Amino acid sequence: MPSPSSPPSSPPSSPPSGASPVAHWFSDGWITTRRNLIKIKRVPDILVFTTLQPIMFVLLFTYIYAGVINIPGSSYKEFIMAGIFAQTVVFGSTFSGSAMAQDLRDGIIDRFRTLPMSSSAVLVGRTNGDLFINAISMAVMMTTGLIVGWRVRSSFIEGAAAVALLLLFAYSFSWVMAYLGMLVRSPEVINNVSFLVLFPLTFISNAFVPADTLPTPLRVFAEYNPVSALVQAVRELFGNVPPGAAVPDVWSQQHPIPTVLIGITLVLLIFIPLAIRRFKKISLR
Repeated sequence: MPSPSSPPSSPPSSPPSGASPVAHWFSDGWITTRRNLIKIKRVPDILVFTTLQPIMFVLLFTYIYAGVINIPGSSYKEFIMAGIFAQTVVFGSTFSGSAMAQDLRDGIIDRFRTLPMSSSAVLVGRTNGDLFINAISMAVMMTTGLIVGWRVRSSFIEGAAAVALLLLFAYSFSWVMAYLGMLVRSPEVINNVSFLVLFPLTFISNAFVPADTLPTPLRVFAEYNPVSALVQAVRELFGNVPPGAAVPDVWSQQHPIPTVLIGITLVLLIFIPLAIRRFKKISLR
C-alpha cells in the first residue's frame, strides 16, 4: 500500500504536462498507428498476401469471366474493376476486427490500459493500419488493372476522388469490424462473422454482374445494397459506366456518391463511439 505522502497516480487518459488534450490525442494515435505499421514490417506475410489477393482477383475475373459475360457498349474488364476495388477494400477492413480480437487474447490491451494514453488511441492506430494496407492494395490493383487493359476514362481529379471514396468506405467499415472484434472471444470467430456479413454484401450487388440480370429478390437486395452504391459511384468517377446502361430507379443508385458519403458519415458517427465505449469497458475488467 502506498504511503500517504506518495503522489497519486495519473489517470491513463490524462495528457502529459504542458500538452493540450488534442495534441495528446494526436500523439497517442500516431504512436499506435506506428506500432501497427512496424508490425506489418516485422510480419511481411501480411503485406505479401494483401498484395497477392488483389492481383489474383483482377486476373481471375478479367481473363476467366470476361469471355462469358457480355456488357453492351463496354468491356467486362472496365466493368469489373470497380467491383474488384470495392470487394478488396471491404474485405481489407476485417484486419481491424481480427487484430483487436488477437490483442485481447494475447493480453496486449491489458498492457495498454496501464499506460497514460487516450482510450481511443489503440482503435485509431488499428483502423489507420487498415487504411495503409488498403491504400497499398488499391495501388497494386490499379497497376494490375492498367496492365490487363483497364483504363480511367475520366479526369485525374475524378479518379483521385474514386480512390478516396473507396478508402473512406473501407475506413468506416474498419470501425465496425474493430467493434465486432471486441465482442467475440477469438480471431477465428471474427473471421467467420465477417465472411458471413461481407460475402453477401459484395457478391449480391452490381459488382460483378449488372443488377438487372439477377433474380427479383436478389435484384432488389442488390439495388439497395450499400456496396452497389459504392461500385456505381466508383464506376461513374472512373468513367467506366457502360454507354446507355440502365440505372435502377432507386435513389441510392441514381445518386450513388451522396449515398456513399452519407453512409460513411453515419457509420463513423455510430461505431466510433460504440467502439470507444466497448474498449473502455473491456479495459476496466
